[in-house]
Amino acid sequence: MNKILIVEDDTNINNLLKEALMGEGYFCEQAFSGTEARMLLGMNSYVLVLLDLMLPGISGEDVLKEIRMLGNIPVIVLTAKDELDEKVSLLTKGADDYITKPFEIKEIIARVQVQLRHALLEPSQEIEQHTLSYRGLMLDKDTFSVSILGEVLPKITKQEFAILELLLRHPKQVFSKEDIFEYAWDEPYMGETKTLDVHISNIRRKIKAVTQEEYIETVWGIGYRLHA
Repeated sequence: MNKILIVEDDTNINNLLKEALMGEGYFCEQAFSGTEARMLLGMNSYVLVLLDLMLPGISGEDVLKEIRMLGNIPVIVLTAKDELDEKVSLLTKGADDYITKPFEIKEIIARVQVQLRHALLEPSQEIEQHTLSYRGLMLDKDTFSVSILGEVLPKITKQEFAILELLLRHPKQVFSKEDIFEYAWDEPYMGETKTLDVHISNIRRKIKAVTQEEYIETVWGIGYRLHA
């Protein structure tokens, strides 16, 4: 069973998070100290951890270190600190995301959904590939370049590269606009499609400058996939 671990010493906040997430269909376990979190992490597997930093017993920072030793479990840190340096520090120490207290429950749910979707979409480290290809279209992560039959596409942006990477990793799969947006922009999708559509149009235009072959197919009412 996929479980989320909520590590928060404030009983009211912990219970509120558990109730909200279970209402969305997630199964949750609770820890009210760093020591309890360490014990549960040693006994069970989790798909995501919500982690408060100010904990009795073992600190949240030390719990984060131990989680990172276990693997790439997504961790969203709950923090009362709003300074930029503190946020940057959290990310460099291994957090996947952070939310500043006080927070809105809707934001928590949205960020949890993003992290879990990324965990499903991203390949494991063991099968990580630095080059991907499909019908002459090649993406090279080392050089951050995209080429068709050896001719490099001009001025590929970070989001365009990410969109192509997702499609090339799963050449037969249809992706919703929501999935593509959250993968490429790494933020919750709020229903606005114009930004993604413009980027898809730009990719197609850059491909057309090199070849008349179609590479991205629109699946009406759903999203996009690589052209068969």
